[in-house]
Amino acid sequence: MTSAPPGPPIPPVTAIDLTAFSDIVDNARTDHEQALTTGLVATSNDGQPDLALKGSLMVWDKDHLAWWERSKRETHDAVGANPRVAIFVRNPTRDRRTLRFYGTAQIVTDPEVRERVWSHVRQIEKDMDKDKQGVAVIVRVDRVRAGPFDIQRR
Repeated sequence: MTSAPPGPPIPPVTAIDLTAFSDIVDNARTDHEQALTTGLVATSNDGQPDLALKGSLMVWDKDHLAWWERSKRETHDAVGANPRVAIFVRNPTRDRRTLRFYGTAQIVTDPEVRERVWSHVRQIEKDMDKDKQGVAVIVRVDRVRAGPFDIQRR
């Protein structure tokens, strides 16, 4: 009986520090205009899952991701009902890995923080909300996966 060859080494799990992913996440929307490389946010409301593309997804700081929620529809309602989210980011220009972030989202109510998030949104996304009717969402990330491995967690 032969045994299976060993797989790739399992990377060590480190504490949360999302700044290492800034280039990957912040540029996913603009690096590949023809491909699905923007952030994909998974939410759940009343037990019903939903997925939504978020072209404004960004690394906010070492503990948080953020995005501008311009549509204020399913994702907005789901975050209000169940703040647990999963976020999928793939940007092969910057990194071969597929990244998944798991955390708790919050719709920003502080006007100053809302303005700061808006100031970091890429122009291509701002152009889709010219009247700035959307809201800012910030996610405290508790776990990051790359492929099948947890690479960061609290």
